[in-house]
Amino acid sequence: MTKFPYDEFSKSYFKELLQPLGEVETSRKVPAEIREIDVYFAPSSQLPQGTMQLGLLGRLALEPALIEPFRNAATRSEIRSCIGKLFTLFADMERQSKTRILESGLPKLWILTPTASKAILRGLNANSDEDNWGRGVYFLGDMLKSLVIVIHQLPRTPHTLCSTHSSAVT
Repeated sequence: MTKFPYDEFSKSYFKELLQPLGEVETSRKVPAEIREIDVYFAPSSQLPQGTMQLGLLGRLALEPALIEPFRNAATRSEIRSCIGKLFTLFADMERQSKTRILESGLPKLWILTPTASKAILRGLNANSDEDNWGRGVYFLGDMLKSLVIVIHQLPRTPHTLCSTHSSAVT
């Protein structure tokens, strides 16, 4: 039994309404498995000079981030799994925090995929902001704190191309 009367009332209410239509289960446990974030990035309190010379990656480095790169096109299931990792991390941060976590302190999820179909982007309700970010960068809703980078759509400029020269980070 829950310690919140409203929750118990809501569960009972929906169970009564929905039971004639099908199977209803209240308080269903969600099994958790250990999942790994490919890359978790937390910026230094003072970013090194030249960070913006890293272009798009430098912009990413301004905030905490989960980076999930894919070698092949990310599937719907893989994208949902990445978002699930992000929300699991949010919940863990909230459990461990002694104070309320500010939205600005939560990391963003960056999904890097070589390509993405229009159907996938439409299904994510993804929106581009070409004026500020250029082609190939798609934002999901603000509450999702997630972006999809469609690599083949990025313009071929120094801003989006990786450089192995050590002078790029000076």
